[in-house]
Amino acid sequence: MDVFITGFLLSLSLCLDIGIVNVAMIDSSLKHGMRSGLLVGLGSCFGDLVYAILSLVGMSILLQFKAVQWITWLVGGTLMLWLAAKMAREAWRSAKQPAQSTDTTSRPHSRQLFNRGLMLALASPSSILWFAAVGGALIANATDGSAGSAARFLCGFFAGGLAWSSFIVTTAHHGGRTLGPRFIQGCHLVSAALYLYFAVLVLGNGARTLL
Repeated sequence: MDVFITGFLLSLSLCLDIGIVNVAMIDSSLKHGMRSGLLVGLGSCFGDLVYAILSLVGMSILLQFKAVQWITWLVGGTLMLWLAAKMAREAWRSAKQPAQSTDTTSRPHSRQLFNRGLMLALASPSSILWFAAVGGALIANATDGSAGSAARFLCGFFAGGLAWSSFIVTTAHHGGRTLGPRFIQGCHLVSAALYLYFAVLVLGNGARTLL
């Protein structure tokens, strides 16, 4: 698979978890309009990009050790399966939230919104867990080690984050109140499918490499 597409899909698998960043984007969109939600999403994309770059630099060195390879692939694959099951279970739970009215008169400053997204992405427990246990290994193995391959991957990773941010902000602004629980459940189902795909990818790569 092309490294750009791999980066794009990996970014989506990270974004689709309904965590604090997505909640902040939805909240900002409903309260202050699409532009505010997009600024929060843009900040989170740069935060995720920081972790992706660190993964490219650091994990490629650590993965030279067999013990690290075994731990990363087995723990990472198991965690992906657990997250897939968790997202599938959440898809069937009620996600009703009270509708909120849009209020653009008290919209925060653009820099404040961007910094909020950046800080939330860097501090998000689910993001840290994803990069530490799963994303780092996948990212380190997604390229051939060249600068061009790494650049294509990072562009795809950033594009995936932007695409998701645009989607969730647009949907929350125009149709979030109408869709209600169905919107959240759809996110969980897609997230479960992506987690399952990458679980198979992680475990398959580990079996071919180590066994």
